[in-house]
Amino acid sequence: MSETAGADAESGVESYEVAVVGGGPAGLSTALYTTRLGHDTVVVDRGGGRAAMMLDTHNVIGVTEDVSGNEFLGTATEQVKEYGGDVVRDFVTDIEREPDGRFRLQGNDTEILADRVVLGVGFSDERPEPPLPRTGKGLHYCLHCDAYMFIDESVYVMGTGEAAAHVAMIMLNFTDEVDILTRGDDIEWSDETQKLVEAHPVDVIHEDITGMNKAEDGWLESFEFEDGSVREYKGGFAMYGSNYNTELAEALGCDLNDDGTIVVDDHGKTSVDGVYAVGDITPGHNQVPVAMGKGAKAGLAIHKELRTFPKSLEEIKAEGPITETEVPGVSAELQAAARSFGDD
Repeated sequence: MSETAGADAESGVESYEVAVVGGGPAGLSTALYTTRLGHDTVVVDRGGGRAAMMLDTHNVIGVTEDVSGNEFLGTATEQVKEYGGDVVRDFVTDIEREPDGRFRLQGNDTEILADRVVLGVGFSDERPEPPLPRTGKGLHYCLHCDAYMFIDESVYVMGTGEAAAHVAMIMLNFTDEVDILTRGDDIEWSDETQKLVEAHPVDVIHEDITGMNKAEDGWLESFEFEDGSVREYKGGFAMYGSNYNTELAEALGCDLNDDGTIVVDDHGKTSVDGVYAVGDITPGHNQVPVAMGKGAKAGLAIHKELRTFPKSLEEIKAEGPITETEVPGVSAELQAAARSFGDD
């Protein structure tokens, strides 16, 4: 724990204004804003996550394609730390509200008190059964991120639900070779969707996959099927749904949407006072720039709640005018970080 954190006077537990759970693009963007806006902030990150799996970064303006997810997140983490925020590698197992209104976060090796909690823990894609190519080299989950690389290429879509059928038809905007692989499972999309599929040049392959061939660079070359056929593919998309990491939100009493995401307002506020949620765990497109925008909006909203000045007329009437000894409203630790910023 760095020197920017302060120990609570009574319990000795490290105390912050803002605790962000999850070190993805959304959580780190929130932390960047709250730290730069003068609020002692900690990010508790277990590592991994959807963004960390990216072999290349797509659709993030100013970031080139050759930047991996781990490189992107590593740079963002260092930015938060350089501005005076703390980043702790741990898995938060429990969050409870204290009698004084603060939140107590308990991890495997960490205990923290915070005035505000931000949940940026995302979701996990359901993976189909093997054989499968490597994620990012023939196995993909985000059409909006990766469709561009499959222009004029042979593409598969795995799945049996509405999402699989519609992604397959959308991919016809990029290529004329699209197969839906049901892998021996029954079709679950509606009769109306079936009529749409039949009206589009999409092949539905019902036989399961028995083998896979890869190129020397690790990219998928083809699948072998139980009827003995071999079909070549550059890559494709697995559409089996998502598991949202809402355990902490549910324990806090946050409302959930029917699709499993957390109910939030336009600034990331949940139904529980003092708790925010950002990124893929909330409704909307699962895109890095979108997640960053959600994190920024939450950071700004938290700043408006926590900032010391301006005082209200009621406060000034009760406490008197603000004296020069009371300003600035930023902690000494963050002031020191700001003064030394860029010296290294």
